[in-house]
Amino acid sequence: MPRIRCRYEDCVFLEEGFCGAAAIELEPELGCLTYSRVGDAEAKEEEEWEEDELDELEEDEEEEDDDLWDDEDEDEDY
Repeated sequence: MPRIRCRYEDCVFLEEGFCGAAAIELEPELGCLTYSRVGDAEAKEEEEWEEDELDELEEDEEEEDDDLWDDEDEDEDY
C-alpha cells in the first residue's frame, strides 16, 4: 500500500510524517481536501458534544412538562 508523505504539520491524520487517512482527496489548485487542522477537529468535537448535551436537556424538559400535564389531568378526575 502506498504511503503519502504529508507536509501539513498540524493535520489530524499526520502519523510520523505520513498521512494516516483511509482515503484522501487532492485538488491541484487547493491541495489536500482531506486536511483537517488539529484545533479545528477538537473544536468540532466539542461543538458536537455541546449540541448533544443540549438535545438531552431539551428531551428531559419535555418529559418533565409531560409529567406536569399528567398530574394536572389526574387532579381533575377527582
